[in-house]
Amino acid sequence: MSLADHLREFRKRLILSAVGIIVGMVGGWLLYPAIFESLLDPIVSIAERDDSLVTVNFSGVASALDMQIKVSVVLGIVLSAPWWLYQLWAFVAPGLHQREKRYTFAFLGSAIPLFFSGVAVAWWVLPRAVEILISFTPEGAANLLDAQTFLTFAMRLILAFGLAFVFPVIMVAVTWVGIVQAQTWLRGWRWAVFLICLAAAVLTPTPDAVTMMVMAVPMVMLYFGAVGVCLLRDRAVRRRAA
Repeated sequence: MSLADHLREFRKRLILSAVGIIVGMVGGWLLYPAIFESLLDPIVSIAERDDSLVTVNFSGVASALDMQIKVSVVLGIVLSAPWWLYQLWAFVAPGLHQREKRYTFAFLGSAIPLFFSGVAVAWWVLPRAVEILISFTPEGAANLLDAQTFLTFAMRLILAFGLAFVFPVIMVAVTWVGIVQAQTWLRGWRWAVFLICLAAAVLTPTPDAVTMMVMAVPMVMLYFGAVGVCLLRDRAVRRRAA
């Protein structure tokens, strides 16, 4: 394909991904009340347990509507993940040989569960993080959480970990089409581990090392697993060339 063809193909896949996300947003809009209630559960539990004023505050007239739209967008991205992950692979697939296109199911079969696994990890960590952070509120003081800050943080955390868990599959995909060699990933393992730990420390909302390690260790394992797959791929290519 020429550069112009690649750009047209990229535009096509981008538009199709956007359409899928918009459809997902409709589902996100319908799910918003249930999601908001689930995010609010730990806050309500803490308020009842400690008999204190802990609640989420919408500071503006339109802020509730604004946040429902923003949360629906993120939920749309999450719900439509199988669709836009397929579009990502469909953009890469023309660079593969015909027999290599059989790996479409392997790519999607790995990327989709990993994305939702990352979302599940973030969803599991979030209420525990909220509980720990709110526990620092002095006795007799109220904790009025800004709704926009709270919901934006929650959605970014969920999306960030979903994408982080998919990254190893992207590593394998770009190695498969010959853009990056496995040795490149292997030589950069120290930087990769450092950046993973740094990202986990930044994204983890609690100051304890245990929660950070809960997030960092699976990412490091996935990274080295992806490097192993890339090494096997490069070895098979060299064997066929010989």
